[in-house]
Amino acid sequence: MRFSIFAWLAATVLALSAGSAPAQTAASNRVALVDRIVAVVNSEVITSAEVAERVKTVMQQLRQQGTQLPAADLLQKQVLERMIMDRLQLQLAKETGLRVDDLQLDRTVARVAERNKMSLTQFRQALERDGIQFDKFREEMRNEILLSRLREREVDNRIVVTDNEVDYYLSQQAKSPAVATEFNLSHIMLRLPEQASPEEVNRQRARAEQVLEQLRQGADFSKLAVGFSDAPDALQGGAMGWRSRDRLPDLYTKVLDGLKPGEVSGIIRSPAGFHLIKLIDRRGGDQPATVEQTHVRHILVKTSEIVSEADAKRKLNNLRERILAGADFGELAKLNSDDSSSSKGGDLGWVYPGDTVPEFEQVMNSLKVGQVSEPFASPFGWHLVQVLGRREAAVSGERKRQEARLILRERKADEAYQEWLRQLRDRAFVEYRSDDN
Repeated sequence: MRFSIFAWLAATVLALSAGSAPAQTAASNRVALVDRIVAVVNSEVITSAEVAERVKTVMQQLRQQGTQLPAADLLQKQVLERMIMDRLQLQLAKETGLRVDDLQLDRTVARVAERNKMSLTQFRQALERDGIQFDKFREEMRNEILLSRLREREVDNRIVVTDNEVDYYLSQQAKSPAVATEFNLSHIMLRLPEQASPEEVNRQRARAEQVLEQLRQGADFSKLAVGFSDAPDALQGGAMGWRSRDRLPDLYTKVLDGLKPGEVSGIIRSPAGFHLIKLIDRRGGDQPATVEQTHVRHILVKTSEIVSEADAKRKLNNLRERILAGADFGELAKLNSDDSSSSKGGDLGWVYPGDTVPEFEQVMNSLKVGQVSEPFASPFGWHLVQVLGRREAAVSGERKRQEARLILRERKADEAYQEWLRQLRDRAFVEYRSDDN
């Protein structure tokens, strides 16, 4: 699996752990400075020491990405805003009863270790060698899970896609079958509060014009995104990565069609605020009439308070040895798999790309027909997988409807999440403290 998740989390916790020991100095005014409150977020405070630690982390990440650093005051402001948004979401999660128990946290940490091809002990040692406290890492992971669950509950689970929307989407696709282009893009968003006053609109438009003028003079897009953007990906230089046309707002795709790689759009207005887009690259063309299906079966062992990650992996290793020695995969699946497919010998039938979670699909796609995988982890537990066959299959009408519904749901969810964050921020009590307070 990719190293990026570990690197990001490790870098985040490195900054937290770096400030874990109390500062000691003979000058009392320096102690006061370290402990100074810079913002009050509802009933909680954010201190200058916390901001400094996070700024250090972000600077490290940006250097690793090769992104130019913005001015120190702009970076500090952006980091503070991101900390405020994270704090607001975590407060809401806890106030409304969202919890991540230690068992779930242990499973997640174990999966991160597995993705980095380490045992849990090796992973812990690697963190400690880098000066990262393991307990701090666990708490950062807990917060990430909480934020993900909060978005799922507050936004994703409330998205509704109607049959009429699916019908319209498919009719538009039929009219333009050769526009399955994917775009690699970055963006800058200057958010407007809900029911923004004319003064607020003019102020944000002026900021957008200032950013655009700097871009026209050759300024680095990523640097300006870090310094000015209000989007959640601002501290990653505004990079959105590869997105298919279907998964972008119409507002973006209409502009992207007129851009060449490397070009930047003019100012785009939406209900959420003002946007600037940079097209990095594009690819794609006609949608394929057929896709490759895989006939696959598996054995799933779920972890629990009784069955540890190590126990599950050990059990599957033993089963794999028996299968390689001639035992029947299907019979062992009936007796040992914790999945509902166990009654069918673990047979999942013919699956399309995207039908399974990424961890499962990656392993499945790497196997030859008849080959049995090594044990591997997914969010559902530990698996053994065997590929029984592959074939090219036409995409059925029902399948097209399913895919269209998923695409529309994802597009709606992205837009709804941005609007939800804006409303959460507008409803909150946030007080900034200046150096003089």
